[in-house]
Amino acid sequence: MNQSILINETLTELFAHHGAIPPLSENETLQFENITMTHPNHYSPLFRLIAASISAIIFVVGFIGNILVVVVIARTRSMHTPTNCYLLSLAVADVIVLLSATLPSIPEPFFQIDEWRFGRVLCSLLIFLQYVGVDASSASITAFTVERYFAICKPIRAQTMCTVNRAKKIIVGIWILTILYCSPWLGLTDLKQIKQIDGNVIEKCQFRLARPSYLTYFMTDLVIFYIIPFFISAVLYCLIGRILFSNNLTKNISRNENRCDIHAKRHSQSRVQVVRMLFVVVLVFATLWMPYRVMVVYNSFAKHKFMDLWFLLFSRSMIYINSAINPILYNAMSVKFRRAFKNHLCCGTKQPRTPTYVYSEMASDLTVKRPTLKEKQRLRLGEPDTEQESLKLSETST
Repeated sequence: MNQSILINETLTELFAHHGAIPPLSENETLQFENITMTHPNHYSPLFRLIAASISAIIFVVGFIGNILVVVVIARTRSMHTPTNCYLLSLAVADVIVLLSATLPSIPEPFFQIDEWRFGRVLCSLLIFLQYVGVDASSASITAFTVERYFAICKPIRAQTMCTVNRAKKIIVGIWILTILYCSPWLGLTDLKQIKQIDGNVIEKCQFRLARPSYLTYFMTDLVIFYIIPFFISAVLYCLIGRILFSNNLTKNISRNENRCDIHAKRHSQSRVQVVRMLFVVVLVFATLWMPYRVMVVYNSFAKHKFMDLWFLLFSRSMIYINSAINPILYNAMSVKFRRAFKNHLCCGTKQPRTPTYVYSEMASDLTVKRPTLKEKQRLRLGEPDTEQESLKLSETST
């Protein structure tokens, strides 16, 4: 089963449904208590090359990117905001998935199909960590969506609800509840010895009980950590979009080119940029997880289960990509993140000398911290500095 127990079907079980593995004769298959005799079955050379390469690339890019997100948010004081706290939690969850699922998948194609070489402890621990990482990432996405809704649609309430300290408490609660919810996986897996006709004995990491016994667990996980978060996010982002659109429309009708309007425009643009980035993160999460979720639902109820080795590789790769792509999205869609990444990669923790415009996402006011003479001249002339615009707008909590 290896790390692909996350897909809730072992490769051998999938193959068996469609006869991809040639059936053994009565003389070739023998059962002795917990030992099964069978013949060796290996992946094709092409599959080995493609599967190992994809997993290795995803792991390297995702691991470095998510670690960089954690470092940037932790060490950049201006990025200590409620939203970024949830993004940090999401990055940690993605690192756990990459370490517990993607990393073990790199050598897996070079083993026999369904062979487990990592021992009994890791059989239970890695599967437990996979579910913890996946469920914690879903909960973190839902949390920052709710936080954005209150910050933009309920700014008065957000002044007391959307704070860094409150976000930290919510994150701690998310991880505690997720660990408790996933803890049964520590005892729901077991190793099974498979003796082959050539005399070799391999081990297989599998469910301790029959797969139908886990159906309720699978469906509960689907509803709580996929359907409900996606529904909540869809509704809240529609409400957020309506508020932002109505505010922009009102400002366009009555526009006065003075200093307050320039500040308000930058404030609005930064908010839209943050919401757009977070919406893309949610959309990517829902899209990349869909092949796996659909396959699990179908195979849980269909008499003839869907099996295709390449589709299994595709659905697993989509899950791995989901855990690696967020830092790329931050870099592509947020100038502030992009500058912070470059700053830490090239210049250590050196801070820019440009003045910093600080706004509260929980309120509509905007304050300016010590603008330079050059910046004052720009403001008088109504010339916004577009190059530094997103860097100067940094999110802070009240």
